[in-house]
Amino acid sequence: EVQLVESGGGLVQAGGSLRLSCAASGFTFDDYAIGWFRQAPGKEREGVSCISLSDGSTYYADSVKGRFTISSDNAKNTVYLQMNSLRPDDTAVYYCAADVYSYGGSWTERHYYGYWGQGTQVTVSS
Repeated sequence: EVQLVESGGGLVQAGGSLRLSCAASGFTFDDYAIGWFRQAPGKEREGVSCISLSDGSTYYADSVKGRFTISSDNAKNTVYLQMNSLRPDDTAVYYCAADVYSYGGSWTERHYYGYWGQGTQVTVSS
């Protein structure tokens, strides 16, 4: 069974940093894409960053470019999201998602992903 477990969220002050982890199991890791999405109260879930574990391609939402970095440790079946220079509007529940990577597919979009973790709360105070 596919399992995704997020960790690393917490409460930080604006300008601070957090590193989120997505530990994956139950599938062939390097055949997949992993995405980070976030949802704030009353807001739609939005894509933050994605990585293809097949070819290493990465995607960043404009709002996080230059501040967030996605990476993977394939030996550990884990994807990380390093978040620097955090802002209050980064506050959200952050979800890890996974599905088989398909070149040319819409792998940076929410609807692409069939497997989701339970989320980890990130709160950035001003």
